[in-house]
Amino acid sequence: MRNYRRTVRSAGMAVCICSAALADSANSQTAGSFTLATGWLHVAPQSSATPLTVESVGGITVNQQLPGTGAHASSTDTMGITTEYYVTDHIGVATLIGLPLTVNLVGDGTLAKYGTLGSTRPIPPAIVLRYHLFEAQSKFRPFVGLGVNYTWFTQVRTTNSQFVTDNLGPGGSAQGSLSSSWNPVFEIGAYYAVTKHWSVGAAVGYVPVKTHLTLDGTTANGTHIVSRSTIRINPVNVFLNIAYTF
Repeated sequence: MRNYRRTVRSAGMAVCICSAALADSANSQTAGSFTLATGWLHVAPQSSATPLTVESVGGITVNQQLPGTGAHASSTDTMGITTEYYVTDHIGVATLIGLPLTVNLVGDGTLAKYGTLGSTRPIPPAIVLRYHLFEAQSKFRPFVGLGVNYTWFTQVRTTNSQFVTDNLGPGGSAQGSLSSSWNPVFEIGAYYAVTKHWSVGAAVGYVPVKTHLTLDGTTANGTHIVSRSTIRINPVNVFLNIAYTF
């Protein structure tokens, strides 16, 4: 009889311990929770550019296209940061940001001989509405997202002196600018819960970004030359992260 009672008590304690363990391992991504994720962000532009067009020389409109000229944006890496608030067990509102990154503009076609023409530091924050599949208690939770992004560009620089000299002559100088824009954001990804609060995640996003490049050049004798090109950056972003849910 005593052995039976001991067995019952032991079984009861085992059930309690297992229940507590299961409760602790349950995913905490439920309505009202908040997730902070950080990790490696790889930005891979799928870019192209229209031929460079000389719009004006010395204030006189010329609109002369330079055939065969082109450029593309280089890939880069930075640290990404994502926050997400769960409105319901399945719907979350996420913000996507990253530490400042540098993107190089590389010549194509007749400009390929110059290599890197210039650089810029884009700032592309986004807000995304996500829908998470499966139940909140599931360890593996895929999601899809749709949102909006605003991209603007800082520190737009022409860094290739040979390109400037060949186009503006010795002693010439050039300054660049890139237009800002609102863009849609498409995202797919997943989280895998390691514990109740900690998880690992991966996401792939696509942002169709189009910007207008303006090159303001000045020759040694002071003649002002304005050239323009439209650049489609269209980055595919890969984000591998570790997340904590509060």
